Amino acid sequence: MITSAMELVEGYRNKTISPVEATKAALEAIDTYDGAVNAFVLVDHEGALAAAKQSEARWQAGEPLGPGDGVPTSIKDALWTRGWPTLRGSNLIDAAGSWDEDAPSVARLRETGAVILGKTTTPEYSWKGVTDSLRHGVTGNPWNPSLTAGGSSGGSAAAVALGMGPWSVGTDGGGSVRIPAAFTGTVALKPTYGLIPFYPASPFGTLSHAGPMTRTVRDAAAMMDIITGFDARDWAAMPTPTTSILSGLDDGVAGLRVAYSPNLGFVQNDPSVDAAVRAAVDVLVSADAHVEEADPGFSDPVDAFHVLWFSGEAKVLSSYGDLDALAGRIDPGLHRTAVIGASYSAADYLDAMAVRMKLGELMGRFHERYDVLVTPTLPLPAFPAGQDVPDGSESPDWTSWTPYTYPFNLTQQPALSVPCGFTDAGLPVGLHIVGPRHADALVLRVGQAYQSMTDWHLREPGLLAKEAR
Repeated sequence: MITSAMELVEGYRNKTISPVEATKAALEAIDTYDGAVNAFVLVDHEGALAAAKQSEARWQAGEPLGPGDGVPTSIKDALWTRGWPTLRGSNLIDAAGSWDEDAPSVARLRETGAVILGKTTTPEYSWKGVTDSLRHGVTGNPWNPSLTAGGSSGGSAAAVALGMGPWSVGTDGGGSVRIPAAFTGTVALKPTYGLIPFYPASPFGTLSHAGPMTRTVRDAAAMMDIITGFDARDWAAMPTPTTSILSGLDDGVAGLRVAYSPNLGFVQNDPSVDAAVRAAVDVLVSADAHVEEADPGFSDPVDAFHVLWFSGEAKVLSSYGDLDALAGRIDPGLHRTAVIGASYSAADYLDAMAVRMKLGELMGRFHERYDVLVTPTLPLPAFPAGQDVPDGSESPDWTSWTPYTYPFNLTQQPALSVPCGFTDAGLPVGLHIVGPRHADALVLRVGQAYQSMTDWHLREPGLLAKEAR
């Protein structure tokens, strides 16, 4: 059984386990399983053990730096880490350099004494919903390594699913923490924009969020308490919260107004996904939530999203020269969509922003009637690794199979994915819980209520079960 971060911290406090033991277990898991899933691009065994020994001494003295002291943690290789290169899955980036700053979330974790194990895989510039790159290869799913772990934070999801540290930090510009969480049976939160500071700014602008990736909602809430501190480098950073998210996490869902949208009015789901999510909604009903089937009432905003997303790709690649000259050096799908992005005009961009603002207004009004919206996280289970889209797809774009996630990057709302069952083929299904902006604690509270009444998050991936046999 994989130990959660909060169980580790309690064990450190009671001296039933040490940070060194926990770190050795995480490193052993990396050594054992990473060859099958390719979750890490960098692992610092020596540095992690040294940090764990320092944490152990602090706990023995009764002087931990903070609530995450000694927790083994990984970082998606899209976030700056002091002393390590941030390569973003791209051959265009030179690993040489000073690399002398941490991203805000990484800095907050170091300040609390977290043990940083290494960095996890991402597709090139985190541009798509699966995790493979020319630089680092393909990341597989812990339930079946021949299938994708999702993306773009696929390495982080695979890592926490397999006990390679209970905490990871990912990024999410269109679903990139929630997609792999759904595919791997783990937990991930895309918080309200600005709650977790972001630096340097993402090429995808205000679509991109950082977020915790864990196996339990409680671990995600505890991590949020650490990584949400104000950072002046992010011009959109919100003030440091004055209330712990953990303080109201177990308040339950009795009396909450829950809108259940099985398909947002325009999505076709795998029948196994439909069944699992409907069963999850029944659990919320049994906990005395007031559940009503209701669609928010918007059409698919994918065209507006593409304008903003593809424009971001074109902008970041423009610093490397002519796009035509990059063909063959970058992910072919990234090149294709960046070329499209380079064709958009300022008027196209402003039109997309108008769609975005209208969608935000619609969802704001919707949440005057409903506290949260629940949907599937994804309409389908994991498909073969190394593909951008599932077999038989009529579209080459990853957005064609992620219709539940990217709309809420446009609106900047908090959105949580928690495991809620399995398909007939034994693959994880995610429940998507969306709240109004600034209601991150409420979204996590709903997820915790659901998780407290189910055991899907305790199920072990196929690789771990195989090892146990």
